[in-house]
Amino acid sequence: MSDEAPEAENLIRGKGTTLAEWQACPALADVQTITHQQLIPDGRRLVVVAPHPDDEVLGCSGILAGMKGREADVVMVAVTDGEASHPGSREWPVSRLREQRPLESTRALDRLGLDGKALNWRRLGLPDSGVPGHELQLVERLLELIRPGDRVVTTWRSDGHCDHEATGRAAAFAASQRHACLIEVPVWAWHWARPQDSRIPWARARKLMLDADVLAQKRQAINAHVSQVSRADRALAVLDRETIERLLQPFELVFP
Repeated sequence: MSDEAPEAENLIRGKGTTLAEWQACPALADVQTITHQQLIPDGRRLVVVAPHPDDEVLGCSGILAGMKGREADVVMVAVTDGEASHPGSREWPVSRLREQRPLESTRALDRLGLDGKALNWRRLGLPDSGVPGHELQLVERLLELIRPGDRVVTTWRSDGHCDHEATGRAAAFAASQRHACLIEVPVWAWHWARPQDSRIPWARARKLMLDADVLAQKRQAINAHVSQVSRADRALAVLDRETIERLLQPFELVFP
């Protein structure tokens, strides 16, 4: 397979790679582990840059759960309000989603055991599914927020969704300018990538292991995103059962 970035949006349709296929993947099995302390050392801030409200839970619940007691060191950045997740829906119109989805994020982090009131929340309000057209604006906002030495967690620059990739690029540039450390996480890549896929940066991949309690909290946190896990207007849920199960493996994959 080519090392070129996947074409955003096209790869996240249809039936994706199954959990069983990933569990049998030698490249994934060989990925080394990393500790929370190595990722987010004491005294360092964590800046989570999520394209949509739920990406932080899907991609880095383990990192967030490990910040319990250190909430003052956490900056949560919601790039969009996720208002485009249900196009044409009568049950979930844009106006309702714009209010509902940020509330779901707050509830989700409560389920991870964090004190949501102590977190530093930033809603940037960029258009959902339109982040690539506002990438420079996003860079400018992130340059205002990120400090030297911060650990910046965001979606992988080749994740297969236009907003995820644009957010990853903007965060990578801002982190480099501010001398911060970038940590990318795959979300939709679990759907389109294949075992042994050469497009995955296996050499720099690491596993953050999740114990049973954190894994249970992550499941509860995902389920807090009611708009995404429930069927609407007789359509399938945005996050269907297979998608969720792929993201509930006993580890989270990170690209430091």
